Amino acid sequence: MSARSTVLHLLTKAGIAFAALFLVSVLLAAIPAHHAPVVNTAGQQGSATPAAQQASEHASMPGMDMHGDEKSSEHAAIDAMNAGHDAHSQHMYMTTMRQRTPEDLQRANEIVTQLRGAIEKYKDYHVALDEGFKIFLPNVPQPEYHFTNYKNGFLEAFTFDPARPTSLLYKKTATGYELVGAMYTMPKRATEDQLNARVPLSIAMWHLHTNLCMPDRSRGVAFDQGKFGLRGSIATQDACDTAGGKFHPVIFGWMVHVYPYEDSLDKIFAMHHHMD
Repeated sequence: MSARSTVLHLLTKAGIAFAALFLVSVLLAAIPAHHAPVVNTAGQQGSATPAAQQASEHASMPGMDMHGDEKSSEHAAIDAMNAGHDAHSQHMYMTTMRQRTPEDLQRANEIVTQLRGAIEKYKDYHVALDEGFKIFLPNVPQPEYHFTNYKNGFLEAFTFDPARPTSLLYKKTATGYELVGAMYTMPKRATEDQLNARVPLSIAMWHLHTNLCMPDRSRGVAFDQGKFGLRGSIATQDACDTAGGKFHPVIFGWMVHVYPYEDSLDKIFAMHHHMD
């Protein structure tokens, strides 16, 4: 192997290791790019209006410096992936919808076509597992299970390929898993223009999970689901400090779900799988 090939091989391995460090399964954490969006700690969704907290320089995955609080972190991660934006808007930041254009419609349909063809083989979930997708918390009941490919997540920070989603989305069945969709990701510091360049903001709403307060177990603070986590009432730094918690303005990175087997763009680019 030539010296150049050796260096490229080592860089590739280092890159994948870096992704694994910042992706606990679902999402790519922040990689230096552009300024992070300012999230609204007052709980308003839908626009990029400045609010209180700017996203921290680097995101972490479930556990975010919450040593000794793995179970609570797991539940926070599940809430993050499955919480509806209507019920939990104080912990959700959505991109602003833009005016729809014919070019957006064409691009969205092209994404769906490429994605549908690329993931067809993963209807057999064993193929996904064989190709490096990992099930996030398989023993925890979830409406949708994320099968995540760390390498894909790492590459998503730099390039976009509609046929290369970060995660596959499955519903659990009596005999295994049924493929329903996929998820694209982008570093949390990406701008809305960058997100729009990948999946049009007139078609889909990318989202961030925000304003997470977790109890400081080192101070003996117990986990109260009514207060802490992404279903808790605490959504500001001051309230979190008062409760003895650790506040995280933004966790994970940008994400958008795509359900390519649905029959309309509204259902295809919905926040969650359409249930008949």
